[in-house]
Amino acid sequence: MSIDLKTIKHISKLSRISVDDQKAEKLAGDLNSIFKFIEKLNELNTDKVKPLTSVAETTLKLRHDEVKSKDIRNEIIKNSPQDNEDYFVVPKVIE
Repeated sequence: MSIDLKTIKHISKLSRISVDDQKAEKLAGDLNSIFKFIEKLNELNTDKVKPLTSVAETTLKLRHDEVKSKDIRNEIIKNSPQDNEDYFVVPKVIE
């Protein structure tokens, strides 16, 4: 796969990024080298390789979920800056 200047200009227009001709040429060269590397990777035989989620072979320690605080709703509502019974009143953030 090869990327030309026309494609770079089209991508920059779609992403609303201004790219002059000098930068476009450099980007085309960089992207073409990336695609060549990807093509090399695609040539590798990975049939016997197991997929990884991490390079470190560790497992997470499991813990039991325990309820540590029960019925503290009223204590939490006391911290509200405005008097109310059921919820915190916050400033409007969407217009």
